[in-house]
Amino acid sequence: MKKAVSALFCVTVLALAAIVIVKNKSEIPDASETTAQEQVDIRQTVTVAPSSVQTQVDQTSSRPQSNYKNPDFKSENITGAYSASAGTYTGYQPLAPVEFSVNDPSNTRGLSTAVRNHGFGVAKDSKPHQISVDSQNYFDSKSFNAITYDAKSAEKVLYLTFDCGYENGHTFDVLDTLKEKNVSAAFFCTLDHIKAEPELIARMIKEGHIVGNHSTKHPNFSKIDRTRMADEIQTVENHLRCEFGYSSPYFRFPEGAYTDSALDLVQSLGYKSVFWSLAYADWDTSAQKGADYAYQKVTSRLHPGAIILLHSVSADNAAALGDIIDYALSQGYVFKPLTALPQ
Repeated sequence: MKKAVSALFCVTVLALAAIVIVKNKSEIPDASETTAQEQVDIRQTVTVAPSSVQTQVDQTSSRPQSNYKNPDFKSENITGAYSASAGTYTGYQPLAPVEFSVNDPSNTRGLSTAVRNHGFGVAKDSKPHQISVDSQNYFDSKSFNAITYDAKSAEKVLYLTFDCGYENGHTFDVLDTLKEKNVSAAFFCTLDHIKAEPELIARMIKEGHIVGNHSTKHPNFSKIDRTRMADEIQTVENHLRCEFGYSSPYFRFPEGAYTDSALDLVQSLGYKSVFWSLAYADWDTSAQKGADYAYQKVTSRLHPGAIILLHSVSADNAAALGDIIDYALSQGYVFKPLTALPQ
């Protein structure tokens, strides 16, 4: 009798849950859309505790059956010469450390310090969202060395990037997939992550990927002065130079938050600020929704020139990456490194 009552109770709960899900889904204008907060404010959260809990989403998707492989594109990283006695994690001889001169530390020119949170919108129909178009037009109109998507290339090119705040055990699988598919990516890493995972960082570099500068302590750059900005970038730069014999001129703003003054400062140090035009809410390790969910989110938003932002802590991304790459290649896209961006 107790088992029968228990079974009836479970069936009732499941039925009610199904009604709620259907009702909520009917209130969403488009399953590929995200909240306004996600559109404006996709950001790396480095304080979320890793979790293996996943909520699987039952989605059927048409996956390419062929084993596609990306054409050869070489990422020109700056490294020292290889030497067995280099004493670095890569075996490349150390590069000389740099000491940045902070241009106009007090911002006497009065460059805007108004906070701008990077917006990109949700791309549809193989076209960038107007928000991405407007963002790129803004950077170009101000002559900032910054990019949110490649608006100049005629071909269907994609740029794959990852933000890395800590290691959750999935980056190894990501690197395996990239090697199999012949895809070069950029990994924007904080100093804590670089110090905690030197062998992993060395593998990225030696396999031809870009290790980008994501700052020392991941501060909001719209809230710190120009001298602190330079120090945040210089500390990461010199650690890579001394411990890995490596340097890369690409920077990503923590949280995607910036000001005109910050863009100017980063540019004056010789870096390109790399934003993105395709992303989804993937950083919360306690809210993973399965490989099909990641696949659908990314593939439905592909567009020529897209700079794709994924987080390496996501189990979903690691599981879906190979299929995402295969789908993109089957649609005539090619993946290129950031070094191939048009000038």
